[in-house]
Amino acid sequence: MAAGVMQCLGMSFLFLFKKTGEFRANLFYGALLATIALTLLNSIFVISHFYKFYPEWSFLPIYYTLAFPPLLFYYVKLSLYPAYRFRWSDSKHLILAAGQFLFFLVLFFMPVSYKAGLGRQPLNPFFGAAEQFLYLTTFFAYLYFAARYIRQRRKTATHPKAVRHVLYLRMLVRILFVLFCIHTVFVVTDFITYHLFNINMQDAKLFAGLSALSFAALAFWLGTFGFQVWGWGKRVE
Repeated sequence: MAAGVMQCLGMSFLFLFKKTGEFRANLFYGALLATIALTLLNSIFVISHFYKFYPEWSFLPIYYTLAFPPLLFYYVKLSLYPAYRFRWSDSKHLILAAGQFLFFLVLFFMPVSYKAGLGRQPLNPFFGAAEQFLYLTTFFAYLYFAARYIRQRRKTATHPKAVRHVLYLRMLVRILFVLFCIHTVFVVTDFITYHLFNINMQDAKLFAGLSALSFAALAFWLGTFGFQVWGWGKRVE
């Protein structure tokens, strides 16, 4: 998991200096890699009980699950349609991510005694029902819309380079869909067992480890895809 954090952070930095492809698309993918790396780091802290040993660091604002969907979507959209110009209406896609960040930021500066008493309450964004529901539904929704843009562009792409680019993006989205379905099983299982049967699956090391690895697989795939595109982007962009 630590390797996944380093991989994504390293590729995020490299995307800032990527000379091929659409500049704004590179920024969005770099931001996606950075946010998923930090969220994976948060998973490491949870599994290692870092927050239990150091409660003053609880709610450290490095958890960005609601930022993944729009960042991925705009990377795909801007890669396929680099002439697209942002409108004020586009800002609505980042409202949830901004709200999540502010929520963590406010709680992070709360007294330790207050944070320690929250536990796994419904408002706790680590395992809260509302946050998890938004995380899963928005990710699948944005994957769907990204796939629609890819299918639409595939119908009009004629140049071999443009076709390769579309196929690369299709591969990105398809594999992400499969990996996210696996990750969703762990998220839903954790929610059901805790809220319906009062069983905290995060206390089971095997389940907690596999759940974290299902998320780490997403990070590894995004980092690997980023390395491929960054390494020989001139062939596909």
